[in-house]
Amino acid sequence: MLPNEDMIERLRAGEEAMMDIILNKYKKTVRNKAKALYLMGGDEDDLIQEGMIGLFKAVVDYRFDKDASFATFANTCISRQMYNAIQMALRKKHQPLNSYISISEGDVDKEEIGANPENMVIDRENEHIIRDRVSSLLSALENRVLELMLEGHDYKEIARIMDKTPKTIDNAIQRIKSKLKKAKAYR
Repeated sequence: MLPNEDMIERLRAGEEAMMDIILNKYKKTVRNKAKALYLMGGDEDDLIQEGMIGLFKAVVDYRFDKDASFATFANTCISRQMYNAIQMALRKKHQPLNSYISISEGDVDKEEIGANPENMVIDRENEHIIRDRVSSLLSALENRVLELMLEGHDYKEIARIMDKTPKTIDNAIQRIKSKLKKAKAYR
């Protein structure tokens, strides 16, 4: 497969098929980020759609003269688009700031999301509280699996990394989802 930057050059030179190749290449990244976020009143598909919009914007806006690789730039654009969608949903519904749960760390600098320092402090505190709650709900194995999922690995890659069977990892993922849903129900 061609490097990202070569595909973008070819796309800008008129090879429209490169857009589909780039979008398909990053679809897994977008899905993993969507799984790591919870949007009250929305669903994972909404976040995936927002992430794909962010990816499309990254392809259009990427500049070769900047220091960041396309992969880094795309990651930032995808995360920013998802967080902006969450913020818009929260504003529209007049919900408290903690009505979304982020279980992914460091995707987007919180200062890029909102300029209100008070909200940024509240967001950081909520994030730490949520992380602690999630961590306390999960076993050591489940915490490690979640961490690797958030890094973008699929269950087969996680199985290789952790030297476990894919079935063990898949079962852990199902337990993680179940525990997080139950915790949400009792909130």
